[in-house]
Amino acid sequence: MAAGAELKARGGGPAANWRRLNGPARLAGIDLARGLAVVGMLAAHLLVTDDLVWSDPATWTGIVDGRSSILFATLAGVSIGLVTGGRTPVRGHALGQAALRIAVRALAIWLLGVLLIATGVPVYVILPAYAILFLLVLPLLTLRPAVLFAVAGGIALIMPWVYAALMQAPLWAVPGVEEVSLLVGWQYPFPVWAAFVVAGLGIGRLDLRALGTQAGLLLFGAGFAAVGYGLAAGTATGGGAAVQAPASGSLIEVVWTAEPHSSGVLEVFGSGGFAIAVLGACLLLCRPWWPGATIGPIGWVVLPLRATGAMPLTAYTAQIVVWAIVAAVVLGDPSDLVGFRALEPFVPFALWTIAACTAWALLIGRGPLEGFIDRLSRRVGARATRGADPSAAARIG
Repeated sequence: MAAGAELKARGGGPAANWRRLNGPARLAGIDLARGLAVVGMLAAHLLVTDDLVWSDPATWTGIVDGRSSILFATLAGVSIGLVTGGRTPVRGHALGQAALRIAVRALAIWLLGVLLIATGVPVYVILPAYAILFLLVLPLLTLRPAVLFAVAGGIALIMPWVYAALMQAPLWAVPGVEEVSLLVGWQYPFPVWAAFVVAGLGIGRLDLRALGTQAGLLLFGAGFAAVGYGLAAGTATGGGAAVQAPASGSLIEVVWTAEPHSSGVLEVFGSGGFAIAVLGACLLLCRPWWPGATIGPIGWVVLPLRATGAMPLTAYTAQIVVWAIVAAVVLGDPSDLVGFRALEPFVPFALWTIAACTAWALLIGRGPLEGFIDRLSRRVGARATRGADPSAAARIG
């Protein structure tokens, strides 16, 4: 009785979970975009995909390569923007609290990423890079959207050249550098990928419920994607840097490319624009069709994907942990990528991930990792700012 009364007093239970997932305070389109990113990264890990040729539908599974992780990074910036005030950035003490909580979250995500690397699953874990990117945007939290977009554009134009030069430097022959690169997520190089998070932060400062904003994201994102991929299609130079080895070839060949995971200029604009367009499309699809509604009909149809997108860290972590367990039991080696893909695990993994996330979101609430890290960051923030109002810092969801 006492436990039930406490749960009711805190607003828990399926009814509260339903309101949290589908209520007016939540942007359903962002959850949908996150859900697509989670499934896309799962596909990139588990499927053998062809090189994407836009004119050949048989190769369209290749759309997940590189683009899913870039969508993930862009949405991270959007989330940071929303939890630090959205259109009106928090200031003063509230800003300090929010920044501290983001820093704690970054440390927790980095540690989680290291643990996932230790499983031996043969994927490049994005979480260490994620953590560093969270820290890099902290000084930019109070900037206006126009300034943030300008900063993102500058990074997109300049940093691919810096990254390519670094990848051709002799330091990669030094023993231990490869291990260090895993610990900082260099396969998703933060000097370049900061462009996606900063652009996402700028998007998070816009009025994302406005029809004009949603349509603008779709159109501008599609425009950037068309420019990036169009220039790549018209360029004779070849692929970019491999994610697991220093780049080879001339600097212009390495940088002027839209190849997935190259971190080339054209990939940043092409796949970054693609991510923005996907976000705009998801916001439009989930948009209410009549006054008083919180979600449109299409938003209800994709509720399972939205539930998955409401707990992306849990979904991402769970698929790697389950992968490690299944591969160890069935194959005797978690690092056997070819053998694991031969089991054709994508469909069951995707279905179980979506089903489990939907059940958890509706019956229990926040994802377990999201809830744990949120509570941890709140406690650290409360101790560091004794006597502060805990409601001053926004929730990272």
